[in-house]
Amino acid sequence: MGRVTERRKVLRIRDGAVSSRPDTLVAEEPLEIRLNGRPLAVTMRTPGDDFALAVGFLVSEGVLATASDLQNIVYCTGATGEGGSNTYNVVDVRTSPDVVVPDITLERNVYTTSSCGLCGKASLDAVRTTTRHPLADTPPLRLTPELLAGLPDRLRAAQRVFDRTGGLHAAALFDEDGELLDVREDVGRHNAVDKVVGRALQGGGLPLSRAVLLVSGRASFELAQKAVMAGVPVLAAVSAPSSLAVDLAVETGLTLVGFLRGGSMNVYAGEDRIALRAAAARD
Repeated sequence: MGRVTERRKVLRIRDGAVSSRPDTLVAEEPLEIRLNGRPLAVTMRTPGDDFALAVGFLVSEGVLATASDLQNIVYCTGATGEGGSNTYNVVDVRTSPDVVVPDITLERNVYTTSSCGLCGKASLDAVRTTTRHPLADTPPLRLTPELLAGLPDRLRAAQRVFDRTGGLHAAALFDEDGELLDVREDVGRHNAVDKVVGRALQGGGLPLSRAVLLVSGRASFELAQKAVMAGVPVLAAVSAPSSLAVDLAVETGLTLVGFLRGGSMNVYAGEDRIALRAAAARD
């Protein structure tokens, strides 16, 4: 599906000089997610990795937790555009027969935007009670500040579409040694996270109990919630976290790092996973 980017004519003005030229823009289209044939949500996303996006979304909703929960996922052939062609903008996720879908998920039927994700998200209590990968059960993990400091450059180097458009968010998974496991880009930061989480579930990789999730923007409550639902113990962001994201991190035991730039960072919760030198810790 070659729709990740599109070309548009732009009037360019530089130091008083005016010219006309084509510009590369990131594509944005709606994706309807259906669950067992029932419409559930519509999100604005960058086409590509649509199945992983839908699967990751359902991980955050508490519907899927392991690869065995997923029976099948397909594009709906009835979604046709002009000329009778498939738009590839509707996917149907079929769960295994023994999966119990939470009532709150079936009742939501929501529209999400590429900028803020789901609105009116469930409370902190709901996240605590629905996650099947409690962070308290994860093996001990210790990361040095030096390792964390090197991750943004590795993420930036892997953002291929951003280099052409300058208009995409990214989410990446790293292992405890700082090796890049996966990276996905999308016009919506929450979609990028759903894509990496969905790919991990499809590959049998959940819970991500020894992984670091790095996001290219701010750390909102929703992104922290997605990390917790996937069993990710460490969420790092190059920008600021929200107050509710910090509350959730404290409540669930998530290590939350913000303003990860160069050699500096702020640790808002879960500092026990950061391996500080004794002298620095005393300061």
